Amino acid sequence: MSTQNLVETHNLTKQYGRFRCVNAVNMQVTSGAIYGFLGPNGAGKSTTLKMILGLARPTEGDITLFGIPVNEKNRIKLLSQTGSLIESPSYYGHLSGEENLRIIQTLKGCSKKDVDEVLKIVRLDSARHKLVNHYSLGMKQRLGLASALLGFPRLLILDEPTNGLDPAGIQEMRELICSLPSAYGMTVLVSSHLLSEIDQMADHVGIIRKGELVYQNTLESLHAHARSQIALRVSHAAVAADLLRQDGIDTSQEEDYLLFPMMEDSYVANLCRRLIAQNISLYRVEKRETSLEDIFLSLTGKESSL
Repeated sequence: MSTQNLVETHNLTKQYGRFRCVNAVNMQVTSGAIYGFLGPNGAGKSTTLKMILGLARPTEGDITLFGIPVNEKNRIKLLSQTGSLIESPSYYGHLSGEENLRIIQTLKGCSKKDVDEVLKIVRLDSARHKLVNHYSLGMKQRLGLASALLGFPRLLILDEPTNGLDPAGIQEMRELICSLPSAYGMTVLVSSHLLSEIDQMADHVGIIRKGELVYQNTLESLHAHARSQIALRVSHAAVAADLLRQDGIDTSQEEDYLLFPMMEDSYVANLCRRLIAQNISLYRVEKRETSLEDIFLSLTGKESSL
């Protein structure tokens, strides 16, 4: 599989009056990846995706798709290789799911067989003749995904595809998205304000805060930022810390706790014996971890909600 970047943005900026909602974003979406575009509501996710799709004109910067810089002459040709679901799906409620897809299939100029295929992929084959007005919210979201899949594009862009879904619908949408790269060779760029969703779908992640890309790397690298510590709750913490430092053992103190980097169980047991031998009471031994949520909040601002 090629490691070419299917999407690159260079100092991509969108300004409305004096307000910059997207500021100099340099995004790189690797071929074959599921790239999670993560950030609080209002951070600039949808605006960035709209600029990539030509639905909003950048104030500054440029966009490269499939290794080719996008311009007015080639924009339509390049975008013909993409599928997208931005915000809520559009549909004709008085028509059936299949009829809606037939209209889009005609507009895209793709094969009639694609309609049958995408209905099976999104598990709407049995509801193909049902009026869309009678679809549940989850079914409408899946119909929107089916529309984006018509023509089996190289790049699929999904903006908050699980919004408003119940837990079962979220799991179903997640499973569908995760299957696309291996089954159809697609690259997926999916946005969300929910860290838990991106953590279960993506292998690459970009985090945006107030219009600026504050983190971009593999999800594995983000997990590596999580720190683990051993915390000992003791009597006379300050005295215990001084005793250990005299023995050449580094520690930090937090109220009644002594904090240490992660260590082997045998070393923890040895520390406990040393303290007890010095008449320090040991009340609790804990393992503490900096969670992905903590990292996300540190990157996006404590005031932001997950």
